[in-house]
Amino acid sequence: MDAQRTEEHDMTLTSEEQAIVKTVRDFVDKQVKPVVRELEHANTYPEELIETMKEMGVFGLSIPEPYGFGAVSMPCYVQVAEELARGWMSLAGAMGGHTVVSKLLLLFGTEEQKDTYLPRMASGELRATMALTEPGGGSDLQAMRTTARPVDGGYLINGSKTWISNARRSDLIALLCKTDPAAQPSHTGVSILLVEKVPGYTISKDLPKLGYKGVESCELNFTDCLVPSSALLGTKEGVGFAQMMKGLEVGRLQVAARATGVARAAFDDALQYAQDRESFGKPIWQHQAVGNMLADMATKLSAARALLLTAAEKFDAGERCDMEAGMAKLFASEAAMEVALDAVRVHGGYGYSTEYDVERYFRDAPLMIVGEGTNEILKGVIAKQLVKRGGIDL
Repeated sequence: MDAQRTEEHDMTLTSEEQAIVKTVRDFVDKQVKPVVRELEHANTYPEELIETMKEMGVFGLSIPEPYGFGAVSMPCYVQVAEELARGWMSLAGAMGGHTVVSKLLLLFGTEEQKDTYLPRMASGELRATMALTEPGGGSDLQAMRTTARPVDGGYLINGSKTWISNARRSDLIALLCKTDPAAQPSHTGVSILLVEKVPGYTISKDLPKLGYKGVESCELNFTDCLVPSSALLGTKEGVGFAQMMKGLEVGRLQVAARATGVARAAFDDALQYAQDRESFGKPIWQHQAVGNMLADMATKLSAARALLLTAAEKFDAGERCDMEAGMAKLFASEAAMEVALDAVRVHGGYGYSTEYDVERYFRDAPLMIVGEGTNEILKGVIAKQLVKRGGIDL
């Protein structure tokens, strides 16, 4: 499938971007796949793999000159994320929040903020992530309780965030908080602060998870944490909610790419196993039940990739794509869960064994359903946009 997929989907990329995707694909096949099972089961942070990703320029793919080596198109970026997730979803997750923060800085940051952070982010020397979710808050971001009270020369932050990926290894946090808790409507009192590791900011132990191993997810606590006025993203308070919603277009495209990568890995393993495994004197794919399952898996995977690339192209065109990114994330994540389960079924008893990778895909897939805005929330976003736009353009 790889050869056909490469020829079909790399047509929209420049020759340089095609080479980038191929380099990541080779990295996954030669360096990730041989070690991923051991690292994942031991829940070990992949230091060496992350260092290689830095050397390859993966953390700077969204950062243009003069801050980085040049940003790639969004179709190229999502294909890189897909390739990484095909090898190990956690590796794609390691670059997810980092990319959103880089986009926030590029779109809304001051020149001083861009100069301070982006060059080091492009090299991977400085890792960044975003902090939105709060204990008990979930996807209801406007109900957040984390506040940043303006004081002389800065902001005093109090509150907590949870399920923050890469928190321990990120030295810059894009923190969504309320600088005016009394503002009505509430989203007009929300701002983004760029918070480094300063006194009053502490990180909890790593939260235990079903999947998404290796990369940490933590709770962040802020107790009278003082940051300078220059920590405000941009120059205006009260626009953080709109800023983060634009950043989440990138985040949802990245999650859709991760889901597509997991689905692709599950399908590839199932297709190969169905050709190798025989029962009743023939390869099991020739049994109608298994053959039909493979057909359904391939169709869902192809549809997920089509939605993903269409949304990525719309993002690059500068058009609003919250609906398209939401559709891609919604469909790809649900497809990943279904394809992963079918891959377990194709493998039979071996699909339940930790000696095969399909059980890992089945554990990783649910994260994309509940992460970056639950699919239930996304359906509401999509419905509102359908009404606002009067349908969809076909």
